[in-house]
Amino acid sequence: MTRFVSSSLALAAALTFTLSACGGGDDKGSAPPTPAPSAPSSTPPAAVPATTDPATGLVVRSEADLTKALLELSELPTGFSREQDEPDDGSKPPFWTSSGRCTTLVKYLNATKAPGSKATVSRSFSGGQEGPYIEFGFDSLGSVAKVASLREKYADAVSSCPRVSMRTEGDSSTTMQVDELPAPKYGTEPFAFRLMGVSGPKRGLEFTALITGVNDVILSVSVLAGDEAVLEAASEAASTKALAVLKPAT
Repeated sequence: MTRFVSSSLALAAALTFTLSACGGGDDKGSAPPTPAPSAPSSTPPAAVPATTDPATGLVVRSEADLTKALLELSELPTGFSREQDEPDDGSKPPFWTSSGRCTTLVKYLNATKAPGSKATVSRSFSGGQEGPYIEFGFDSLGSVAKVASLREKYADAVSSCPRVSMRTEGDSSTTMQVDELPAPKYGTEPFAFRLMGVSGPKRGLEFTALITGVNDVILSVSVLAGDEAVLEAASEAASTKALAVLKPAT
């Protein structure tokens, strides 16, 4: 199941991985960390032409078009593998809050696609048993203005919410602290944030995410069990290919 920023991969890992695997325990394991993705150095991919709906003036992109801009396994370092999409099992949304200040952020975190998205795609990868786990996603919103508006609303939701709760094993929950991060400088008006488990079964779990614009498309990059350097490298690789493929409509 695709999630905007809060990917199903990250949530599944949050529910099932031990703290030691996610960096929250004393046993860090002996496996060396997998290198983060780097910007593709091969021949640039062919651009996918976009069209404009004359009735609405909005840019039209299909899921097939967006998929061509996603990173392939061959573009990631050795040691990564592709994760298969998980079907929707009908379970309760993973994030919840009792605070009115966090209602909008929880809505975004639990959404299956970006609000107003006309087409949504994502692809997830893992770098081994101890991560990092990375998901790349695109949401076509139809215009640069709509991308800028959603980006601003999401950033406001992050800045106004100090903590959210995440359902974990059984009926228990983990309190996740919400912090803004210095955003990797890729795309248009990027912003980044971190969710950090501060109490509960998944104390120490860290999830980081970038949201940025690529013309009329929102690019989201989310990382579990990886640091800000991994987010930086993954964001560079994803935005480099996206800018080469998702050209503005003419």
